[in-house]
Amino acid sequence: MNKDEFQGGARYVGGKVEKTVGDTVNSRDWQVDGVVDQVAGGAQNLYGRAKSAIEDVVDGAPELADKIGSDAREAADRAAEAAKRGARTAQESAKDAPLLWALGAAAIGYGIAWFVHGSRD
Repeated sequence: MNKDEFQGGARYVGGKVEKTVGDTVNSRDWQVDGVVDQVAGGAQNLYGRAKSAIEDVVDGAPELADKIGSDAREAADRAAEAAKRGARTAQESAKDAPLLWALGAAAIGYGIAWFVHGSRD
């Protein structure tokens, strides 16, 4: 609890008492002052609660940032490992059938050249 929460709560309770006294003695000034203090105290208390909530979020931010960073590093490591496995598989299959890979690369190159330059009439 910060000072705004405490002071706002105290002012709200004081305003309640002031309004009750104003009701009892039938004093319009005390009633109005009591309602004003209640509203102001409630607003100050709400401000203090919001300030506390923001401080809690800021205090927790480094831990959250560390967790996000850790999760991102783990995901990057998994992606790098998957890429390495894929590269190894491609290398092994290229060793098994180099002619097939050469024909595939030639077909892809021809397709790209035809697409870029278009067909010649």
